[in-house]
Amino acid sequence: MAVADTRIARLRQYVWDAPTRLFHWLLVGLLGFSWYSAETYQMEWHRYSGLAILGLVAFRIVWGFVGSGTARFGGFLKGPRAALAYLRSKGHDESVAGHNPLGGWSVALLLLLLTVQTLSGLFAVDIDGIESGPLSYLVDFDRGRQAAAIHGAAFALLKLVAALHVAAILFYLVVKRRNLITPMLTGYRRVMTAQAAVAPASRIGLIVAVAVGAGVVALVYNGLPGPLAP
Repeated sequence: MAVADTRIARLRQYVWDAPTRLFHWLLVGLLGFSWYSAETYQMEWHRYSGLAILGLVAFRIVWGFVGSGTARFGGFLKGPRAALAYLRSKGHDESVAGHNPLGGWSVALLLLLLTVQTLSGLFAVDIDGIESGPLSYLVDFDRGRQAAAIHGAAFALLKLVAALHVAAILFYLVVKRRNLITPMLTGYRRVMTAQAAVAPASRIGLIVAVAVGAGVVALVYNGLPGPLAP
């Protein structure tokens, strides 16, 4: 007698658009490279990597308004009630297609820290005044040192947030048996029941977001006007 197959068929649901996935993995690689280049005193490469991260952050901020449903801030930044409801569901709420209410705020925190990190790096100056950010000529030495201190503090917080992010992924994978990595690679997740389709992004929105990210990098790379002479 044939043994009945007790496996429950799961449906594929589109979750993450390609620009969001590309942003995610480029950011992972660039953050690692920025840390490595700073530790090995390859500051030229460190500056290039920082500029690339700045462009990615500018792109992601714009994409948070014009991207697909799960990429938009309005789609994952929820109030305290939503966070409490998600906690009561013990993380089993399939109706949450993208970031859950807790993860959404961690993404916002990450983007804030990245913004502080990259902007402070533009003006940072080392103690000897030898290595400096591409816009350090716009500030005096003391301000440049303050920017360097902020740059270091922001990176320390970034490492903490990144560690918590990895820990949360492992928790969902091992304890809740939910793989959050594959959807960020393929764009799809497996669900038990059919879910509402994720609102797509427009091509014009993508063009605008890319243009803003590239424009910010070009503006910094080419330099801003220096301070006016007294």
